[in-house]
Amino acid sequence: MAYNADEMAQTMIDNMPEKTGKSLEAWFKLIASKKLEKHGEIMKLLKGEHGVTHGFANTIALLYRQQAAGGSPAEADLVSAQYDGKPEMKAWYEKLVKEVGKFGQDVELAPKKAYVSLRRAKQFGIIQPSTKARMDLGLNLKDVKPSGVLIEGDKWSGMCSHRIELHSADDITPEVIGWLKKAYDGAG
Repeated sequence: MAYNADEMAQTMIDNMPEKTGKSLEAWFKLIASKKLEKHGEIMKLLKGEHGVTHGFANTIALLYRQQAAGGSPAEADLVSAQYDGKPEMKAWYEKLVKEVGKFGQDVELAPKKAYVSLRRAKQFGIIQPSTKARMDLGLNLKDVKPSGVLIEGDKWSGMCSHRIELHSADDITPEVIGWLKKAYDGAG
């Protein structure tokens, strides 16, 4: 089963240390030390011996088995790598993801190596830590003239018609969220 870090799965991974007592990586090490391979065996270990709830145990087991099979790195790892050494910027990312999650149940986050794609029926934007001091929010907006913080580009980043530069958490204003919502609405 391919893992797709939708908002709910990402929230589970983020809350895992608090709710289960270990990070995803720590659970992976424990499972590897027991040399378990089957989903049911992993579930039994996590639920029976460690008291992990079914939802967390299932998520851990699925992700472990994907990695053990040589699958792509967990998408949460891709996001972590993007913000390595940029903890303030990671907080900006989390704030944006929280706001985008309010738009609807159909929002999908698709982390890539350098950015996170925001999708609905189709991509409506990306969140990209472009430099150590700047995050770019790429948006797909048809027939929209730039104004305020919105910069028009020639298919910026190869995928987005416009972008917004963020230099601090204070730059995530109602105007920025409004442009994100407009892009989301256009992707439906």
